[in-house]
Amino acid sequence: MQKKILVVNPNSNPAVTEGFSEAVEPLRVAGGPLIECVTLESGPFGVETQQDVDSVILPLRDLMLSRPDADAFVIACYSDPGLATCREAVSKPVFGIQESGLFTALQKGERAGVIALSPRSIARHLPYVRRMGLESRLAAERPLHLSVEAAERDEAFGRVLEVATELKDMDFADTLVLGCAGMARHRQKLEKAVGLPVTDPTQAAVGQALGTVLLTP
Repeated sequence: MQKKILVVNPNSNPAVTEGFSEAVEPLRVAGGPLIECVTLESGPFGVETQQDVDSVILPLRDLMLSRPDADAFVIACYSDPGLATCREAVSKPVFGIQESGLFTALQKGERAGVIALSPRSIARHLPYVRRMGLESRLAAERPLHLSVEAAERDEAFGRVLEVATELKDMDFADTLVLGCAGMARHRQKLEKAVGLPVTDPTQAAVGQALGTVLLTP
């Protein structure tokens, strides 16, 4: 039976799911695990507040429990909602994109800059960064002041580039992370424009899941 990685968008915006599904297409290799991207239809349209984060924890857990066919799971939201709860609930590996994205970025540079959606997003992220022990290697997080839906659009690229340039020139970041799964479409264009390695955290998490599944008997 073909192995499977289930990538879950905790918000109910299918455009976000479509965007990161396109981004992980290079990881869909012949003979490799199936990468299935799904939308949590009961989730908020964008996970943008602590209440949004809390609201998807149990639905994510229940979805994973209902999918014993999956060999690994990826929570495709930069707040890593329910990561500990889901890891406790299922026996298969569960990857959060913030955790995976930061560790991947820090293999490409010394100081990571994160492009976040909003100041509220940053307030949620920073305690988590400290718990991971990565605070000393975080150059800064800077906000777009955009919603998930707005950040996903092509016309948001100018603002994304502006924040990326601030992180590079003002905070001395030498590697960048897109702080939302909805920004996946911007990665390649941004990397060329800003001249720094840019990590899409969903690609990073799926890549780690892929390696784990392939190396599991």
